[in-house]
Amino acid sequence: MHRLRTTVARLRPLTAAQTAQSLSQPRLLAIEGGLRTFKPTRRLNTSVVAEPFLNGTSSNYVEEMYYAWLENPRNVHKSWDIFFRNASAGAPPGAAYQSPPPLIGSSQGLASVRGLVGAQPNVEKLVEDHLAVQSLIRAYQARGHHVAQLAPLGIVAADLNPKRGFYGLVESDLDKVFRLPKTTFIGGSEGSLPLREIIRRLEMAYCQHIGVEFMFINDMEQCQWIRQKFETPGVMQFSLEEKKTLLARMIRSTRFEEFLQRKWSSEKRFGLEGCESLIPALKTIIDKSSQRGVESVIMGMPHRGRLNVLANVIRKELDQIFCQFDSKLEAADEGSGDVKYHLGMYHKRMNRVSDREITLSLMANPSHLEAVDPVVQGKTKAEQFYCGDNEGKRAMSILIHGDAAFAGQGIVYETFHLSDLPSYTTHGTIHVVVNNQIGFTTDPRMARSSAYPTDVARVVNAPIFHVNADDPEAVVYVCEVAAEWRNTFHKDVVVDLVCYRRNGHNEMDEPMFTQPLMYKQIKKQIGVLQQFAGKLIAEGVVTTQAYEEEVARYDKICEDAYARSKDEKILHIKHWLDSPWPDFFTKEGQPKTMNCPSTGISEEELNHIGNIAASVPEEDFTIHGGLSRILKGRANMVNQRLCDWALGEYMAFGSLLKEGIHVRLSGQDVERGTFSHRHHVLHDQNVDKRICIPMNYVSPDQAPYTVCNSSLSEYGVLGFELGFAMASPNALVLWEAQFGDFHNTAQCIIDQFISSGQAKWVRQNGIVLLLPHGMEGMGPEHSSARPERFLQMCNDDPDVFPLIVFTPKSLLRHPEAKSSFDHMLPGTHFMRIIPEDGPAAASPEKVKRIVFCTGKIYYELTRERKNRGMDAAVAVVRVEQLSPFPFDLVKAETERYPNADLVWCQEEHKNQGYYDYVKPRIRTTINRTRPVWYAGRDPAAAPATGNKPTHLAELQRLLDTALDLEAFAGKV
Repeated sequence: MHRLRTTVARLRPLTAAQTAQSLSQPRLLAIEGGLRTFKPTRRLNTSVVAEPFLNGTSSNYVEEMYYAWLENPRNVHKSWDIFFRNASAGAPPGAAYQSPPPLIGSSQGLASVRGLVGAQPNVEKLVEDHLAVQSLIRAYQARGHHVAQLAPLGIVAADLNPKRGFYGLVESDLDKVFRLPKTTFIGGSEGSLPLREIIRRLEMAYCQHIGVEFMFINDMEQCQWIRQKFETPGVMQFSLEEKKTLLARMIRSTRFEEFLQRKWSSEKRFGLEGCESLIPALKTIIDKSSQRGVESVIMGMPHRGRLNVLANVIRKELDQIFCQFDSKLEAADEGSGDVKYHLGMYHKRMNRVSDREITLSLMANPSHLEAVDPVVQGKTKAEQFYCGDNEGKRAMSILIHGDAAFAGQGIVYETFHLSDLPSYTTHGTIHVVVNNQIGFTTDPRMARSSAYPTDVARVVNAPIFHVNADDPEAVVYVCEVAAEWRNTFHKDVVVDLVCYRRNGHNEMDEPMFTQPLMYKQIKKQIGVLQQFAGKLIAEGVVTTQAYEEEVARYDKICEDAYARSKDEKILHIKHWLDSPWPDFFTKEGQPKTMNCPSTGISEEELNHIGNIAASVPEEDFTIHGGLSRILKGRANMVNQRLCDWALGEYMAFGSLLKEGIHVRLSGQDVERGTFSHRHHVLHDQNVDKRICIPMNYVSPDQAPYTVCNSSLSEYGVLGFELGFAMASPNALVLWEAQFGDFHNTAQCIIDQFISSGQAKWVRQNGIVLLLPHGMEGMGPEHSSARPERFLQMCNDDPDVFPLIVFTPKSLLRHPEAKSSFDHMLPGTHFMRIIPEDGPAAASPEKVKRIVFCTGKIYYELTRERKNRGMDAAVAVVRVEQLSPFPFDLVKAETERYPNADLVWCQEEHKNQGYYDYVKPRIRTTINRTRPVWYAGRDPAAAPATGNKPTHLAELQRLLDTALDLEAFAGKV
């Protein structure tokens, strides 16, 4: 017996809860995308609503029929036409109803005329059945994916408790004809279908190898667009040429892995076996996007399948991939290098499908699986910015994920929440999840609390297309739709490739230890290429001979590349660059110049930028009264030829912008500044959302200044800005933490990309980190930016590009923390060391102690020194650049004061801060002729105390030690 299959587990019929209202009154109907008001143009007899069959369930349906009839009587069944004509003429519902011609096309129709007696139950049944069919259709649309045939192995189902419901429909209803609602496209050109055919078409659309998850999207147009793509009869059709292309791509994907397995059977390679359809999936996305004008695709992915993507999507030379397996090759002297399945690539080539040039970048990524996600987004945003692509039509991103990481890594959520923010959107990312249905050895029941690993994407209304990866045609169709979605709506979309790992986590791993049943099934599973080739041969698309010749052709390509790889003598990491900087480096890969040019600008420019900083360039713009005082203070400083930190920052940014160098400042509350010191974005106090950015008024032909408050994210936003800075060396890209301590949650980006990126991947970057730092009794979370960590990660190489700036907090308003314009005029340079310029410098032979320090402790030292009358006996030298260490200048200072002992003073605890870094370097500078003493807080586990009296006591103790000339007497 035929069974009505519906997908109503945990779903009940979605019907109106309100009571029936007069059809002559305006009504609000809840529909996808919002509420719409309908007002009938004709009046029905008020007795209509008195009928008991017009309950809250049926009134919606009757109303839909009524409006369709008003538009054109032919839009509705003849029975409804008669009913509405009679009701409009004043007949009561019972009398208005007349028997229609036979509903099911059989010779056994209803009686031609019925009286009031017995008419009402038939009308009620008619309405209920139509409502049931509507609910049935909606159930398939909302829940069909839960019973779709998605798992190639057939042993894992997303819906662990599938229940079926019938909505009151019975076997005898199967041949009844029902009018289709406008929210479905299964009818094609037909407006009505028998129930049996409705169910068949819904099964084909939603319960085969594609599961469409989209009914949570709150936009009617988008939902209709998706329905049309999957419900229209015969929509998934491929030409003979398209099938042959797909077969060729499957051959390359599969035979590449088999070649590696033959040649290097004992090497890890994180192969793609079990998800070979990923390669045609990615190529389809790129083809379709290129046809629609995309010129650059930036990709990020974990290690599984990376070598295959490099070979068959990016088209990296196979011999360069194969030589990575040769353990005898010497490594080039460019750094530590990285394993082959972490490396990236950049390649510009012709796309054969679109016949257009396209640039493909696969970003290098560490084993921190999803860490590359925001980096890719940042680089994509930068490429869009530099080519004026404000809608994402020329550059786009593709992110490939593993299922366990997609569900488990918080950075995925952080990245999704950047997707629609004005200064961070890339106008739609296509996410492809390689859904192994296992994470290393952990099955989904232990790895996530949601039915799917992709549920995180629902927070941004991204449609999710689940597809059985053993059906290459279904995979390709879904990817075509995903590319069209991104091109149409410029929003994120997810393709969930439900697959399996044939060889376990890697080729050396034994999966049977923990998944015996799964891997018994995998051993029986016929490979997807064999399945697909057999299907096409059976269809007559290709012959067995043609298929075998195509396989042999690609095998020969691999063998030839393998032979060429034997000629390689050195592993060149620079061949794997994902973000080259043209004209910035020599042919040997070194920067063309490493000199430090003057950072000074003219007095005229200083005054001009200072005046901009103190003004409101837009007319009729009302600012806050407190801000008026701040701007007035800036104007006074300009008149006095002085700069505090905020004004100095204005001078730096403004002068760069004037030279045509883009400046981008991003982070939490950076527009105003956490400490209310910056105010780069002014807000009109009378007009909502009206803003003014004075920095963009520096010069008519200046570069644009981007200053943007970020989401409350460190990991994601720092990764994004790192990616943005990767695109060009000719920009200043800064990320500011609210407090320096907050970089803790972005440590992965710092460790894996910033500090080690050049050594691992020869990847240069100009990102600047601004980290507010200083011990002020504010507790362990608002004090230390952990400078010891950055110093530990530095290699003291002058080629290091990233810059860490420990910015002040209390010094933002310190009366002594100001600089004269004289320090900023042409010919001036950044001062790596600021020497003593007081009485001690006048008589250096009388100085008993040199106190080296950095940061705000200088002002406390000099104040205490003055109070003790020791200005001539103690010289205080500020080390402004800690790494690379200024050996030359430190040596000059120690020689300048030959009779002085040496002290390093810091406010941080002894096991933190700078002491362990600077002590050996100072000792090296002086050839260990004098000891280097320590003055500072004792070792501690927490960075700082939150108790004010304790803080002040610790501060006084370290000042006493630093200025007590007898403190170290007798010590060795």
